[in-house]
Amino acid sequence: MAERRITAFNREYGFPHLQVFADRNRVEKEETFEIPSAARDRFLMELRIETPTDKQIRRELMLDSRFHSTDDLLEQVNPGVLNFRDLNQIGKLIQNEIQTTATLENYALDLWETTRRPQDFGIRLDHADIEQLILAGASARGMSMLMQAARVTAWFNGRAMIIPEDIQAVFYPTIAHRVFFNPSYELRRTFLIGEFMEKILQKVVAP
Repeated sequence: MAERRITAFNREYGFPHLQVFADRNRVEKEETFEIPSAARDRFLMELRIETPTDKQIRRELMLDSRFHSTDDLLEQVNPGVLNFRDLNQIGKLIQNEIQTTATLENYALDLWETTRRPQDFGIRLDHADIEQLILAGASARGMSMLMQAARVTAWFNGRAMIIPEDIQAVFYPTIAHRVFFNPSYELRRTFLIGEFMEKILQKVVAP
């Protein structure tokens, strides 16, 4: 993914605009396997897609024929207003132009350290021994991607500088899948990770 290249049929192919998506069924897990931790770390975000709660949207999903065929739905998508070849350069500009402060960077560093040694920051969970919970905290790649996503969030909100709320907004989707629990707790990840990430944001004081 990061290399934007694949090898197939004894040939190497370059994809300068490659974007990889993956999905998994949270209910049916038999005969499926978790991808290795190193591979999970290469994904920018892990997003939970929930069934909509809005009654009108649910009605449309059930009755509107355009949602019954992916091909039909894609035909209704308006053509892009921006050439995809420009996206990489725009991304670089956002990352170079959106600024941080030393105080904000120290805040991000504290968040990182808390994923590794939560007990040192006073994190406690009701249904886990915090001293035995963590196998590995967030990686350097993960924290780099957190800051990249925070810059984009600031840009979307019309700011030239990151604020704590930008980091907080993307903290869970960019970091949660990079925190690994010890095997005795990993089976209960679904029930523990949300509380764990929330406690980190509560305990680490924002500037």
